[in-house]
Order: sequence, then structure tokens, then C-alpha cells
Amino acid sequence: MIAPRPISRRQRLILIPIVTASGFAGLGYEIVWTRQLALVLGTEMMAVLGAVSGFFAGLALGAFLLDGPIRRARSPWRIYAVLEAVIGIWGILCIWLLPGAGRLLAPLIGTEPALPVLWGASFALPMLILAPATIAMGGTLTAIERIVSNAWSNQRISAGVYGANTAGAVAGALVSAFVILPAVGLAGTQILLAAVNAACAFAAYRLDPGPTVDGERARGGAVPIRLTVTLFATGLLGIAFEMLVVRLAAQVLQDTIYTFAGLLAAYLLGVALGGLAWQRAGSKTSDTSLGWLLAGTALSILATAALAPAIAGIAEAAADQGLASEIAVALALFLVPSALMGATFGLLLQRAHDHRGTLGYAVGINAAGACVAPLLAAQILIPSLGTWLAIVVVALAYLVLLPLRRAAIVWGAAPALAAGVLLAKPAPSMIRVPAGGSLLAVREGPMATASVVDDASGAKYLEVNGRFRMGGTSSMRSDYRQAMLPLLLHPAPREALFLGLGTGATLIGGTKLPSVSVHGVELSQEVVDLMPRFVDPQDLQRARISVADARRYVVADTALHDVIIADLFHPALDGSGALYTREHFEAIRKRLAPQGIFCQWLPLYQLDAPSLRAIIRSFLSVYPEGSAWLNHYSVRTPMLALIGPRDAAPLDLAALRTRLDTPDVAAAIRPLGFQSPLDLLGQYLAGPRALSRFSGTGPMNTDDFPFVTFDAERNVRALSAPPWSLLLETIRSIRTEPEELLDTRSSGDFQRRLASYWEARNRFIEAGAALRGEPRGRALIEAAAPGLIETLRLSPEFDPAYQPLLSMARALAASDRPAARRLLEAIVSAAPAREEAAQMLRQIAPAP
Repeated sequence: MIAPRPISRRQRLILIPIVTASGFAGLGYEIVWTRQLALVLGTEMMAVLGAVSGFFAGLALGAFLLDGPIRRARSPWRIYAVLEAVIGIWGILCIWLLPGAGRLLAPLIGTEPALPVLWGASFALPMLILAPATIAMGGTLTAIERIVSNAWSNQRISAGVYGANTAGAVAGALVSAFVILPAVGLAGTQILLAAVNAACAFAAYRLDPGPTVDGERARGGAVPIRLTVTLFATGLLGIAFEMLVVRLAAQVLQDTIYTFAGLLAAYLLGVALGGLAWQRAGSKTSDTSLGWLLAGTALSILATAALAPAIAGIAEAAADQGLASEIAVALALFLVPSALMGATFGLLLQRAHDHRGTLGYAVGINAAGACVAPLLAAQILIPSLGTWLAIVVVALAYLVLLPLRRAAIVWGAAPALAAGVLLAKPAPSMIRVPAGGSLLAVREGPMATASVVDDASGAKYLEVNGRFRMGGTSSMRSDYRQAMLPLLLHPAPREALFLGLGTGATLIGGTKLPSVSVHGVELSQEVVDLMPRFVDPQDLQRARISVADARRYVVADTALHDVIIADLFHPALDGSGALYTREHFEAIRKRLAPQGIFCQWLPLYQLDAPSLRAIIRSFLSVYPEGSAWLNHYSVRTPMLALIGPRDAAPLDLAALRTRLDTPDVAAAIRPLGFQSPLDLLGQYLAGPRALSRFSGTGPMNTDDFPFVTFDAERNVRALSAPPWSLLLETIRSIRTEPEELLDTRSSGDFQRRLASYWEARNRFIEAGAALRGEPRGRALIEAAAPGLIETLRLSPEFDPAYQPLLSMARALAASDRPAARRLLEAIVSAAPAREEAAQMLRQIAPAP
């Protein structure tokens, strides 16, 4: 036996930041790899599940495979240095490996893979690609534990090692998500984390005191079966609880990139504090200690389930506090249960350490259980029980692990009673229903909870995860127009692909146009199941619908489409930013047929200006002839379409007139307000030159630097701003130029009429934004009519002002004929060439 050389006080002090830095880098990688896997797998929740499962699979393999070599090594310092170097090198390689895997995976599994194939690939790919790094991570804890044990000559340090490493992980999750990623992007973050690994490797190599063999550590005794089962089960249940609470929190928090990082950090913080507290309290490993910890864990999980509705209310009330409120909610959900889990794990680690003289076996068994947890939660617990009830079942499962002692009845009595009380009540709903409204339907799946809500006015809307509205019965006309605008701008569309369906209204709008075959792609089966609540099921039969992720579908697709329409994606929602990246726009361009066009709809009422400009810059880099169009002129839900042609071609105004006058086309579009080319082209806002000036210089939204994803906090704040704010900023900053839309053959008269129409449109929007409150009846007429009359003077052909004025005159005629006459006279004065107001005026008797 070679005796260990003494370690100086300086070396001991340096070990502390090494242990912390190792955990920092490890969780930093998990955050980054989750972002990369979301681009590869195409689904944010699936990426989280796959990343967590792959992470723990590697940790388990590393702990098993490297435990013996590390115990037998003459120098654990050098082993540790090599492991950190491997992690850093592989972390840098993943900059290219993960995107490359995504390019190969999508065509391999196809556009519509069977669910077992999709989920299998989502779990297998992270395990395989990340294996070298995660296996090395699985060995670092054992190496660090041996180093620290030698340094302090203390055999009871298991929880301390794990707690210190996990404390670093908390910092890694937060700093990576909140600071490093928004500063340098995904590749830059991985390079910085690799530098941390390199620093750990270099420090360990330089601190190596020389060869050492610890006889006790080399013995490797057997671990009792019950202890092995408990280690595996606590790993499984702990991560299953984490996944379930993350899924539950998506319904009460903002569900941005920072939400996941905050939840993960809160969970890890509790684990670290619990492990360290258990060590400080005396590191007792008796059955009594284990019984109380397991019972306490079960009871705290039940408390989280019981308090979830109240926590949801608190989160809603504190939403204006931003990230601070989200972190507070994350701590309320996670801190106590995860602290007890950390203490329990520390106790179990120490027991295994006492038997084998090392942590490797215990870490491996626990990580193996954790590896299975995401699949258990996503494929069994949530679909069969629902998220809330599944949390209660996890708590009860902890009671099954109680030591086989008579005292187990005492330990388990309180949590068993609490579980019985909860199970006797209906599962609470996290979905907020407006006063007087009702919840009509709910579909809960592993990735989303979709619901149909009646808002008490007779209007229904679709909501996903209790926060994000995806359309409703009150927006059907607008949804149809979202389909018609790009379809009418194409000279002869035959094949149309819709990405993101929501209520299905935009998809059905596409079926209204003759000779167009429509195909829709929707991420969530739960959303598809609820579409018949909003559109006629017979209309749905005329469309083909695929349940798939839009990004993955486009990459795997081999067909060409005349028109591709991407619906409104909530920019702040975690994962949505990837649907606005330059790389996604490029993939869509490859799927356009000759003369094909791509339409990307943007919700201006959910965006801030920097994100809008970044999206436009990215769009123009792929579609240099791109243009911007409005869907309607409502200031409540303003929408902007970016239209990108595959091939540059001038607008054929004569052909457009002929097509709009075709009887079957006219029958479909005139109920939507498209009476003439002026009505359609009046929605045009800017061409490529005007858009380029508006977007200016700055970052693009790319896969490596998803600016929109990092801008989530400001996009969340945009939800509480007046919905017309960005619309007004946009129309005031852009000068709409006829020469960018029309060729030189267009008549000067039509160009002048169109320019007047645009001027009236902008004035109409300004007037709408100037209305305050929710005026009704006579108050609405008095507030809105002057602005509408002024709009009509700019362009008598501006029907969105003319028709509401006629409706106001009809309403006044029933109660105040003199007022109706005065309004009609003003309408006739503003638009003397139009007959409707003049006819109505002649029908009203003169005022006495």
C-alpha cells in the first residue's frame, strides 16, 4: 500500500471551488443541451424529457463503469483531470454533433413517425450523442469524493460532496440561462463551460499530491438488496416529481426559457441544502432517520399538491413582478420536498458508502432510476392519471419504501391520511375561467394541456397550458383572412401547408378557396382533439392533419408546396422562438414550389420591438424580396404577415383583378371583406427596402443565438402593454411605398387611390387606438364617429370605416333621427360617390 501524501491547507481550499465548478459546468451543459435538443427533436417538453433521461443514463453508466478503475487508481486527481478534459472536449464537439444529428434524424424517422418511434428516438438520441460527456460526469463525483475524503481524512462525507457539487449546479443552471446564453449564444456558452472543465482539469493535475491507494476503498463490499431498491426508487420518484411539477408549473408560470431554469435551480437548491443539512445534523443512517425522511418527503409532496391551486393564484397576482415572482413560485413548489429528497439521498449514499467504501455504485443505481423517470411521467403517469393526481401517487410511492419496522405505521400515518383527504376531493384545475364563464373541455397530455373555455359572452376560446390563447369563435373571420391573404397573393395555388393550427379556423379558411388542397401540421394531439369544438367536423375532413412538430416536419418533408403559412406562435412561449429563426426560414424555402410563397404571421400584441426587428432581419436574410402585410385593422389583436416569395416576380394587377372576379373565388372572399384588389392590396405595409430600414442593424434570430427566446421577459411584459403599442410604432416608422409593390405598368390613378387607402388605414388605426375604455351604444358612436369620418375623407373607398358608420347611422335612426341625419350628411360629404349613405339619408324624414 502506498500511503497518501499530506495535503496542504491551500490545496484543501482549492478543492472547494473545483467541486463547485464541476457542478456549475455540468448543469450549464444540461441547460444548453436542452436548447439544442429542442431544435433537434422539435418539441420543448420532449427535449427536456430526453435531455434529463440521457443525462442520467450517462451518469449511471459512468458511475458503474468507472467506479472500479477510480477506486483502484494510484491517483484519483489525475483520473478526475482526465474526466473533466473529456467533458470539455465533448462539450465543444456537441456544438456540431447535436445539430448534425438533427439533420439526420428528421429524414430518418419521417414526417409522421409512430409514437413509439418518436419517443424512442427522443430518448435514444440524447443518450448516444451525449454519452461520452455524461459518462465522464458519472465518474467525477466518485473521483471527487475520494479526493475530498483523502484530503479531510473523513469517511462520512458523502452528502457533503454531493451537496457541494449540487450547489455549483444551482449556480450553473441560473447563470447559464440568465447570463451566459443571452450574452454569447449556445456555441459560446459551451466553449465557456469547456473552459471551466479545462480549469478544473488543470487545477486537479497541478494539485495532485502523488500516488495513493486506500485499502478500505478498494474492498467493495456488497450492498443490501433493499438499499439498492430504495436508491433506484428514490431516483425514479424524485425526478418523476420534478418532471410533474415542471409540467404543472407550465400552467401557472410564463413558461419561458427562464421558467425552466428557475424550476431546475429551485429543485437543485433544495437537494443541496437537504444534503448539507443532513451532514451537519450528524449524518445518522438509522432506519428511524430514514423512516422520518421518507415520510416527510411524502408529506411535503402532498403539501405541494394541496397548495398548487393557491400557488397558481399567487403566481397570477405577482405576474407583474417578472422573474422574481417565478423564482419565488419555483421555491414554493420545490424547496421543502427536494430538501428532504436531498437529505434522504445523502443518508442512502452514506449507507452504500459504508458497505462499498465508494459512491459509484449508489450514484449509478440512483441515476438509473432517474433515467427511467421522464418516460414514466410522460407516457404513463400524465396520460393515465393527469399531472396533479400523479403527484399524489408519487407521494404514496415514497411510503412503500419505508423500512420494514413496526414504527413504519407511525411514520406513514400522517402522509397516508393527507393523501386520503386529497384523493377524496376532485382534482383541482389550474385553468383560469373568467367570471360567469365555464370550462367546457380539457385534454391533458405529456406535452400540453388544452382547454376550451366559454367567456360568459357566448364566445369560446382555445387555451393551451392555461395561459396561451390559440384563437376562438370571436376571431373566425380574422382566422379565415390569415389563410386567404397569402393564397390570393399566389397566382394559382394548388398545395398549401399550414404550420400550427390552433382552433383549425385558418386551416379551414384555406379549404374555402377552390382547387386548393390543404395540409395542416399541429404539435399537440390534445389541440387537434378539440378542433371540432370550433369548426365543422365535415370541414376538417376536407383537410389532412398531421400531429408533428413544425420544424422537424419541414426538415423531413420531401414534398413541394405552393403556399406555406405559419400561424401565430406566442414568442414568449418556451420553444416558439425556434420557429422564427433564420435556419427554420431556410428549411421552409426548400419546401416551396416554383413561384411559391411563405407567409409568417406575427402577433404584434405579444411582441416587443427588438424581437420584431430581429425576426424581420432574419426573414429578409432568407427572403430578400419579402414584404409585410396586415391581416385586419383591429387594434385589439393586431397581426403582421411577412410574405416571402421563393422567386422574385412583380405583382400582376390585371391577373389579380381577373382572379378576384372569378365567381367561385368571389363567393369565398367577399364575405371576408375582399371586394376588390384595393381591399387586398390595402393590407400591404412595406416592401424589402422599407422593412430593411425599419429593422435596422442588430442581431438576427438564429438557432445558435435565438434572440427571441432570450427576449422572453420583455415579450411577456408586452402582454400587459396596450395591444396596439407595437402596431402604432410600426406604422409610424414605416413609409409604405407603391413602387415597391406595383410595377411601372400600373396606372397612376390606381397608385394614387392605393396611397390614399393606406393613409386612411393608418388614420383608422390611430383613431381606434385613441378610444379609451369599452364605450358602448351612443357613447361609442360619439367617440368613434369623428375619427371614422376623417378616415373616410382620406379615402372614400376605405370600407372598414364606411360600413361601421352606416351601422351607427342605423342604430341612431331608431332612437334619434336628427342625430342619424347629421351623421349621414357627414358620411355623404366625406364619400359623395358612394350611394349607400345617400339612400339611407333619403329614407329618413327631415328633422322638424
